[in-house]
Amino acid sequence: MKPQGFCRVTNVWQPELETFSLPASIPQWPQGSGFGSSKIRLGELEVCEVTKFEFIWGCNLSQDGKRGISFYKPIGIPDGFFNLGHYCQSNEKPLRGFVLVAREMFKFEPGHCCYSNSDSMPALLSPLDYTLMWCSDDGGDENFDTCGYFWLPQPPEGYKALGFVVTNRPEKPQLEEIRCVRADLTDKCEAYHLMVNTHSTFLKVPFKVWSTRPIHRGMRGRGVSVGSFFCSGHWISGEELDIACLKNLDNTLHAMPNLDQIRAIIRHYGPTVFFHPGEAYLPSSVSWFFKNGALLYRKGDSVGLAIDSEGSNLPKGGTNDGEFWIDLPTDGRKEMVKHGNLESAELYIHVKSASGGTFTDVVMWVFCPFNGPGTLKVGMMNIALSKIGQHVGDWEHFTLRISNFTGELWSIYFSQHSGGVWVDAFDLEFIEGNKAIIYSSKSGHASYPHPGNYIQGSSKLEIGVMNDAARSDYYVDSSTQFEIVAAEYLGGVINEPCWLHYMREWGPTVVYDSRTELDKIISFLPSTLRYSVQNIFNKLPIELYGEEGPTGPKEKNNWVGDERC
Repeated sequence: MKPQGFCRVTNVWQPELETFSLPASIPQWPQGSGFGSSKIRLGELEVCEVTKFEFIWGCNLSQDGKRGISFYKPIGIPDGFFNLGHYCQSNEKPLRGFVLVAREMFKFEPGHCCYSNSDSMPALLSPLDYTLMWCSDDGGDENFDTCGYFWLPQPPEGYKALGFVVTNRPEKPQLEEIRCVRADLTDKCEAYHLMVNTHSTFLKVPFKVWSTRPIHRGMRGRGVSVGSFFCSGHWISGEELDIACLKNLDNTLHAMPNLDQIRAIIRHYGPTVFFHPGEAYLPSSVSWFFKNGALLYRKGDSVGLAIDSEGSNLPKGGTNDGEFWIDLPTDGRKEMVKHGNLESAELYIHVKSASGGTFTDVVMWVFCPFNGPGTLKVGMMNIALSKIGQHVGDWEHFTLRISNFTGELWSIYFSQHSGGVWVDAFDLEFIEGNKAIIYSSKSGHASYPHPGNYIQGSSKLEIGVMNDAARSDYYVDSSTQFEIVAAEYLGGVINEPCWLHYMREWGPTVVYDSRTELDKIISFLPSTLRYSVQNIFNKLPIELYGEEGPTGPKEKNNWVGDERC
């Protein structure tokens, strides 16, 4: 049996792919730092982003020709810079990608504090040779122009290859085609998304292609993606790759935006968050929640303490030890507070480095005083749940990833309960200029790029928790309604609010047996469905059951780390 995604190369052609550009032009960013200056220093290396390519080879992955993959070499490389690897992408999307090209920083270059030491080995060297990793040649005598050849550079001792070279001829590439990088200037990378799984008749071996990403990610990670791919016919998951990524050794992260540039980015790209027309549990500001009677409880105390509007009397630091939690007011304001206050709502912004400071992540946090119960879908039936999913204090987020080379919006991360998904800019909906739309799902507030009825469970079987997303008159414009609460790399420029340092739960632990409600639902189903439904329920994240109060933004692992996907 062929593995999923396995397909032979059926023919080769040069696709006519559309290119993508954002709906509006990118503005002139405020002056200061290296943000948007097209080049970024990584220490002994300086890199720039190349987004223009020349087609080399491609293949169909389906009989109808609608699915395929193409391989490209970068063109228009600036003088003095060198290619590190070729680029590939699916033909199902517009041609939009990048590879980094690099040059060595030389001694006493004006304006640069990091430069090459003449006593050390050069930062860049040509490979010694190439190894043919795979080719589509079937061994016949026909024209070689329809064949693809994949070459791994063989680096000198003490150096690493950062990408592959693809040709449509059997001759080895020129050694000057690419550069290898001194090992101490590199970091480890990993195979990320499997892009193709195919084989050639002649070599009788499978061939797989993955996108790559640095292993060390998040705001403390210094791995820098070069935009290349990894390919192999024998690689086993967990093994170290034959290629590496770059490493940013410039501790100043000079290409990260300053405060004026951050504000300009948010004003230019800030999405509009639409809530479902039937949404009963809308967002509010944190201060509105506190002013309207939110209470702080301590373990062993039956009476809650009123929280001041800034959260200055909340316990700071530590970990979520179960000692404290926040709850709704106990007076007549309880139901009012549960439904939020859209007029006061704002997005809380955390700005951090990504991909070793070559991208900026603008993380936008939304606070809702209450998360409503879920709705279960089983085939044609929609079953409103009485308790499952509801909890006090709901924190959700989405993330804008911005290129520090140009200031261009590259993608948005949509957080969806215990996971999420990155969506490229070309697949976003825009409401005005370069401002995208975020659809917040009914009751649960998960984020989606398009309206629709999403199922958390099995879409194929139509069994799971529903996430309905649609446009309405309930919305928050993050380009105007925002507060920057943290940007650690700026070194204390941002005065972080007191409540941000509250590391305990923003809602009480609710003691009820959620399994009882689920088991009752299962018992009414036809016997042929019960096993499938039970199996899917067991895989749903525990947070959907709503039994524990959620923690605040700083307690989430993506505060320091990369997004989960």
